[in-house]
Amino acid sequence: MVITGSELTSLIGAFLWPLFRIGALVMSAPVFGARYVPVRVRLVVALAVTALVVPLLPPQPAVELLSPMMLFIIGQQILIGIVMGVTLQLVFSAVVTGGQIVAMQMGLGFSLMVDPQNGAQAPVLSQFYMLMVLLVFLTLNGHLVMIEVIVDSFQTMPIGPQGVTADTFWQVVSWGSLIFAGGLGMAIPAVASLLVVNFAFGIMTRSAPQLNIFAIGFPLTMLIGFALVLLTLPSVVPQSTGMFNDTYQLIRQLLSGGA
Repeated sequence: MVITGSELTSLIGAFLWPLFRIGALVMSAPVFGARYVPVRVRLVVALAVTALVVPLLPPQPAVELLSPMMLFIIGQQILIGIVMGVTLQLVFSAVVTGGQIVAMQMGLGFSLMVDPQNGAQAPVLSQFYMLMVLLVFLTLNGHLVMIEVIVDSFQTMPIGPQGVTADTFWQVVSWGSLIFAGGLGMAIPAVASLLVVNFAFGIMTRSAPQLNIFAIGFPLTMLIGFALVLLTLPSVVPQSTGMFNDTYQLIRQLLSGGA
């Protein structure tokens, strides 16, 4: 059996280019891209998804091996995967930010632990919110929807020189501000209630200066904060679900050329 150079190029490109897009998504997306997931596991997941996706893809462009055009297409596929993964990561970052705001108001801002998702330190309350949203993400099959979106992206944005542009990055940055506003919205009820509690402590201090407000204020604020977290916890699920749905809709819009 004789294989020509063009046939070899098409065979390599048919598997290599989708692998770069899917691999970039797996390396930067939630769950798969977490630091506690070994790199070998991510590589196996990327190879398995690519092997399943390749037979469903349209014909790949014929480009010479190691040519500037091939390197440019590879760079575009990596950027597409990173944009999708980072956009999903913004939801978890918003939840962590909301937990940090509540923790600071409760007096738990000093209680830090290592975030297994990103490898950085974050308040314990932020970890609690993030783990809850992560369970919601898995329960709603968000990881399967993510794979579905990456498969559909090869139809809406086929492999080729075209890809992400400066306008795409600007839309992701603008979307990041809206996502963080959603995280702040998750923390607003607890923050507003704790602000009223602090006002009450301030009035108590002015009316009774001999009262040691630090002796009773700190534990009381923490107890009230935990009660508020318990009361506002049911609203976290619909808010995070709405942010995930809006994020997937944005990704589909970005990969369809902004239509």
